[in-house]
Amino acid sequence: MAQTAKMRKLKGYKPTKFMAKSSHYDKQKADFAVNFIQSLSHTKGIWAGKRFDLIDWQERIIRDIFGVIKPNGYRQFNTAFIEIPKKQGKSELAAAVALLLLCGDGEERAEIYSCAADRNQAKIVFDVATDMVRLCPALMKRVKILESQKRLIYLPTNSVYQVLSADVANKHGFNTSGVIFDELHTQPNRKLYDVMTQGSGDARAQPLFFLITTAGNDVNSICYEIHQKALDIEAGRKIDPTFYSVIFGADQNDDWTDPKVWAKANPSLGITVDIEKVQAACNSAKQNPGEENSFRQLRLNQWVKQSVRWMPMDKWDKCAFAVNEDKLEGRVCYGGLDLSSTTDITAFVLVFPPIDEDGEYMVLPYFWIPEENVGLRVRRDHVPYDIWEQQGFLMTTEGNVVHYGYIEQFIERLGERFNIREIAFDRWGAVQMVQNLENMGFTVVPFGQGFKDMSPPTKELMKLVLEEKIAHGGHPVLRWMMDNIFIRTDPAGNIKADKEKSTEKIDGAVATIMALDRAIRCGNQNSTSVYDDRGILVF
Repeated sequence: MAQTAKMRKLKGYKPTKFMAKSSHYDKQKADFAVNFIQSLSHTKGIWAGKRFDLIDWQERIIRDIFGVIKPNGYRQFNTAFIEIPKKQGKSELAAAVALLLLCGDGEERAEIYSCAADRNQAKIVFDVATDMVRLCPALMKRVKILESQKRLIYLPTNSVYQVLSADVANKHGFNTSGVIFDELHTQPNRKLYDVMTQGSGDARAQPLFFLITTAGNDVNSICYEIHQKALDIEAGRKIDPTFYSVIFGADQNDDWTDPKVWAKANPSLGITVDIEKVQAACNSAKQNPGEENSFRQLRLNQWVKQSVRWMPMDKWDKCAFAVNEDKLEGRVCYGGLDLSSTTDITAFVLVFPPIDEDGEYMVLPYFWIPEENVGLRVRRDHVPYDIWEQQGFLMTTEGNVVHYGYIEQFIERLGERFNIREIAFDRWGAVQMVQNLENMGFTVVPFGQGFKDMSPPTKELMKLVLEEKIAHGGHPVLRWMMDNIFIRTDPAGNIKADKEKSTEKIDGAVATIMALDRAIRCGNQNSTSVYDDRGILVF
């Protein structure tokens, strides 16, 4: 990297879009945080001993985290998730944040901890912070360095910054002010993360969990879970005003050999990382295909083995044609029922086949959750169930479990309005309700959840969406569930919704697929199925 490279400085700062309506930007507090860090010095390579001038992306993060304040005067964000390629200066930034929490946060007996997959990894940020202290005379007068214990003590407030050992996941009782998690993607499981974040900072006014990492390759990891939460909040699928995230990386469809993509993913390109080195790594990956995934993960911050969400939501949104229940009265339709569990979401979806070739398949979804669990679900899942209920898109049943009797009566009333020819159901846990619905006069058919039964209608659903031949009225709960679908494929190319990878709820999507299958097969009359006329889709 050329030593003459100039720092890109932040211009025209505006508070983060994640700022809650009740919060405000406190420039004085943000300036204090920025000035504190910029009084420190770099510790490595050609930058060693030079003032820590924050690059624009670094300064924005610091101003967002430390400058966005709630009405009570404390920080809005308790968790900061920073995902970025290697060699962008993340260890130095994490070390500076640790020292800011230790020495500049005004917290008596603060407890700051460095965590990673092992103690040696956790030491990396701590060692940088220690060197920063040694290079700052003001801090050297106030900070006691216990090198052998990997501990810093800020004497004026008796606060500590400590590297944790590998067995800490089995311990509890921390009174955490701040946690620096380095390379979260290397965590072998979620134990350490849970110990350090679940309740450990409850006694503190404004704890900060600073998570900084490069992308990983394990979609079942705690890092991927947090990564996905960040994307969900960004897209409006989840709400958590205490969570702040920044992800620098290439999109899955980007050309990994394009220098423009490198610049997009690497905000410090030309400053802390030389473009020639990225070019050399890219050339090597071109010649050695085994290096491609490593290049994409470490240099472009891509989750290289990541499952891709199945439904293109821009196409789904184009099918938000109005669905008028009153105009559908008396029409032939088919139901799909996914009961899930008594404490979870129950979904019932009606699909109305088109009257003519140019018409759309009309979708009417209904959802229920236990009334007593709404508040808990909102806090736990960060999904706006309460708002959906107020808007009429989600119904509740009394108690802390779904009242199946209420749902049966609701379906019976629907049967009085619509000509429900069949109701397809997942066999699991539905025996009693199926018997009750049959006693009401409904034709109820079991629907397998394997590739054989699920693949044809799943592919048909995608085809209808792409052709804009389905109308769903923009129902937000169904949209959320469609966006949650991950697909599993067998060697023959059959597909089905994968409930294991689809960590969020997809009950309504599954119910839609089952109902669609019956609507396609049976239609408005006893006519031949589209499967018979055209065959099953293969793509």
